[in-house]
Amino acid sequence: MHKNDRINALHLLLKNARVPVSLQRIQDELGCSRATAYRDLAFLRDALMAPVEGDGERGFRYDAGEAERFELPGLWFTSEELHALLAAQQLLARSSGGGVLSQKLAPLQKRIDELLADHAGVAAWPVERVRVVPHRGRRLDETVFRHVAAAVLERKQLAFEYRARSTDEKTRRGVSPQRITHYRDNWYLDAWDHERKALRSFAVDRISAARVLGEAAHDIDEDTLKQHLASSYGIFSGEPKGWATIRFSAKAARWVADEQWHSRQQGRFLADGRYELKLPYSVSRELLMDVLHYGADAEIVEPASLREQARALLSLALSNYER
Repeated sequence: MHKNDRINALHLLLKNARVPVSLQRIQDELGCSRATAYRDLAFLRDALMAPVEGDGERGFRYDAGEAERFELPGLWFTSEELHALLAAQQLLARSSGGGVLSQKLAPLQKRIDELLADHAGVAAWPVERVRVVPHRGRRLDETVFRHVAAAVLERKQLAFEYRARSTDEKTRRGVSPQRITHYRDNWYLDAWDHERKALRSFAVDRISAARVLGEAAHDIDEDTLKQHLASSYGIFSGEPKGWATIRFSAKAARWVADEQWHSRQQGRFLADGRYELKLPYSVSRELLMDVLHYGADAEIVEPASLREQARALLSLALSNYER
């Protein structure tokens, strides 16, 4: 957790506490060491003038008489809050074209600008100083997107043609949309495929000839959706087939150790400075793509089948440079 996020979390923890908070709980909440917890407490008290009282034996809290009046100075958004506000601001800016939507959203954009400026302690938020950069987004047919989104929100069945990126095969699909997902700067439709009688995820940019049907969509319960679509690695997850073990070089370890690949991942530093990451996976292609991104700094240890897939892909890539 970044220091700003830790300070913000520590402030909220102490501000909302009715009884002193133990040092161990602070460590658990912030995900930090004992020494870091003490440093953050000292920074909050001495640099930011927070009314922190207590010690390592009795626990820590804010002075009851000062807690309500004290607020962190300056810009203390969490990283997620700042990203969400900036993403919303840029989305609103892109939508401004003098149309009905632009007019309706203008008050919201003004409120976001005011909120950013207020927390930064300036008259106007210097938006050019912070960037939210899209990465590898794909072009969408806006008509198709509107049909897909309408079917999801109106709970109607959807028919469309789908050209799979992996095989380039075009098929006709009839589905009950469950939700639409924005993942890695691209949109995906999670749906129940009536012909295959299974949950599937479709890249919206590969959908064509979409048509909202009159029949009501069949709803899949939320627990089933979570189990199928979030139980293993990547968006095309499904039920996990096993666990992958990947080892990263000591150089790459400094990056990977701070990354969240999956909610159930297990990671540890090895004695030689390398980092070992274990996580559940079902469909291998997305996991392989992310592992191979690290090149020679990553090695799939197990399972053997995944290791062999990586070896074959690397051999094919090497063959492109042998002629």
